[in-house]
Amino acid sequence: MSNTGMNMRGKITFYEEKNFQGRSYECMNDCSDMSSSLSRSQSCRVESGCFMVYDRSNYMGNQYFMKRGEYSDYMSMMGMRDCIKSCRMIPMHRGQYRMKIYEKENFGGQSHEMMEDCDNVMDRYRMDECQSCNVMDGHWLMYEQPQFRGKMMYMRPGEYRNFRDMGMSGQRFMSMRRITDSC
Repeated sequence: MSNTGMNMRGKITFYEEKNFQGRSYECMNDCSDMSSSLSRSQSCRVESGCFMVYDRSNYMGNQYFMKRGEYSDYMSMMGMRDCIKSCRMIPMHRGQYRMKIYEKENFGGQSHEMMEDCDNVMDRYRMDECQSCNVMDGHWLMYEQPQFRGKMMYMRPGEYRNFRDMGMSGQRFMSMRRITDSC
């Protein structure tokens, strides 16, 4: 069992307009659909904790990692085409990080267990891609390009047999990073 601190509270406030203007919506935990509270969101403040935000409801679509700070116009800062529709608080994790990555879907092909960040799976493991994984400990971000660039996906403890089932059709993951921020 992982030693995840679920009692840590996060707080993020979304604003309709850029530069923290317009109506606001405060969130202190997961929110699968913000559209009933705000019709759009173009800026936010993360007062505490870390969050993944999504451009579609139910934690789907493009994902963005947000830690403590002010995002006065995150749509242009992050290259977003649509506004945030849902968010998920990332719990603080204390302890080790472990993830096993697999070259093919359903835990097929070559595999490697990781406990540290990997900036390029091709260089380190000679894997062309990663199509499934098992996160045993900690919270991770997976990126479509080496050097932690491109689209990302948040991975919490669990088995992920097929990234397409998560709305990541055709997505290849080439680098992985542990979420170690003091959320």
